Amino acid sequence: MPLHREAHAGRNAAHGYILFAIASVLVVLFVWWLHATFLLIYSSALFAVVFTPLVRAVQRIQIGRWHPSQGFALAALFLVVAGVGAIFIIFAVPPVIRDIQSVLHDAPNHIAVIADRLHRLPILRDENFDLRAKLQDVAKSAAGFAVTTAPAAAVLISRFLMGVVLTVYFMFEGPEAYQWCLSFVPLARRVRLDAALQRAELRMGKWLLGQGALMLILGVCSLIAFAILHLRYYYALAFLMGLFNIIPVAGAVITVALVVLVAAVDSWTKVAGVLVFYAIYAQVENAYLLPRIMKSSVDLAGLAVIIAFLIGAAAAGILGAVIAVPSAVLVAVLLDEYFINHDRHGPSID
Repeated sequence: MPLHREAHAGRNAAHGYILFAIASVLVVLFVWWLHATFLLIYSSALFAVVFTPLVRAVQRIQIGRWHPSQGFALAALFLVVAGVGAIFIIFAVPPVIRDIQSVLHDAPNHIAVIADRLHRLPILRDENFDLRAKLQDVAKSAAGFAVTTAPAAAVLISRFLMGVVLTVYFMFEGPEAYQWCLSFVPLARRVRLDAALQRAELRMGKWLLGQGALMLILGVCSLIAFAILHLRYYYALAFLMGLFNIIPVAGAVITVALVVLVAAVDSWTKVAGVLVFYAIYAQVENAYLLPRIMKSSVDLAGLAVIIAFLIGAAAAGILGAVIAVPSAVLVAVLLDEYFINHDRHGPSID
């Protein structure tokens, strides 16, 4: 009889292991199937944590006995961002549109001159090279690319807008959601986890200050360099350089390519000046500014910041690179609390 019971218990344990393995596989597949959605939710919650100190700073403004509410502070920040965008569009876009219209109007004459110069080159003198046909092929390819990528662009824009909405909801209802998630943790361990997450929130909030400092430094340096080079729309290009600096690697590639294109309209000397400027700045930022500013703001080693950027970009592209440092801060705090200092006992409730 005991042998029968032991065999029955063994079969139940084996069945339990099999069911657990199947359930684990199904959970992993489910998470992978919805990984883009989970990434959107996680990044929105992270941005809510990062921007919350900024909203609280606005709420601390006092005019007489009046303090801004959370909703008012959030609306004020959105209005400031929208105002900056509107000013940029009003002052930067019209000159660009006028120049594009002028180029398109004079394009036939320019094409004829360029084609004549190309035909004088020895390598193309005996070739049947039709510049107009080549440009038409390029235009058709560009139009086809725009048509095929339009749905993907629409999805990207919709995800961005949904991320903004989720971030706002997390900022308003985040404390309730946070307490609900903590309720799943055993009471004896809840206080320690809460203290660790509060430290992570404080350090993640400082990341925005560090990133803002990097963006401001690049914007000011670009403004000075582009003004010295007498680039067209130098103020708008400097603004874009600073703004896109929030996107590691990809932001630099996009803005440098745009600046080089604008400089090429005038002269190759300006192109060389732009490339030399950014080559020097990139070395200074990567070797000096980035490690020290991020070290002082989020208390992460420079090597950890670079590794976080690489892992984030490889795992989730541009969005992963943007949220890499705040995520690294969260991981660092949890590792410090539960692995490095695992013998340290936080306060608990019996």
